Amino acid sequence: MDGFLAMVDTARWIGAGAAAFAFTLPLAHLLAAWAAGRSPLAAPLLHLASASEAVSALTGRLVWWLALGMVLVQFAVILQRYVFGIGSIAMQEAIIYMHGFLFLLAAGFTLMRDGHVRVDVLYRTASPRRKAAINLLGTYLFLVPFMLLILSAAESFVAQSWRVLEGSKETSGIQGVFLLKSAIPAFAILMLVQGVAEAAKAALSLTGDPLPATEPAGADERPL
Repeated sequence: MDGFLAMVDTARWIGAGAAAFAFTLPLAHLLAAWAAGRSPLAAPLLHLASASEAVSALTGRLVWWLALGMVLVQFAVILQRYVFGIGSIAMQEAIIYMHGFLFLLAAGFTLMRDGHVRVDVLYRTASPRRKAAINLLGTYLFLVPFMLLILSAAESFVAQSWRVLEGSKETSGIQGVFLLKSAIPAFAILMLVQGVAEAAKAALSLTGDPLPATEPAGADERPL
């Protein structure tokens, strides 16, 4: 387990370097565009935004099936309890697991679809350039620091859970609490991945460069 945690620590430093580069690129693009009139970083930035949104889209499409799983398992729990008089702690905990994974791992996908709660008093009537500026500032001033704070706070919390392979307090429960807790840093990482896309799109919009082709909100939203 210590060897695994050492690998995680190495991956963390590699990821930190990649994130620093990714979040620097939109600012470098803006500086180059304002200094020279046109930035050579537009194409790489467009590819970066597209790749980041592809990760968010893939993750969202994988975890949204958990919503269906929650409904089916909850129906089975009710059927067993009130019809057959049978209880299952593992099935009840499975609902909690699926809800946690769905809520946390689909957050980046929801951000990509602009589905998070937004205060629209000023944003709704703003021009596209002003919206882009708000998104850019919001990403760097709020999203990135808050996600880094979550990663920092969750590090020892999750590592300790993995060291003891923490499981349910119930004997017949799911012995995978350490996996559920791992969804917390995964949430922050996925939000940072989509944050790269948001910063890149905002920078491209401010300089008048093409934006990545994002699937329209509402298209193919239901798995069935």
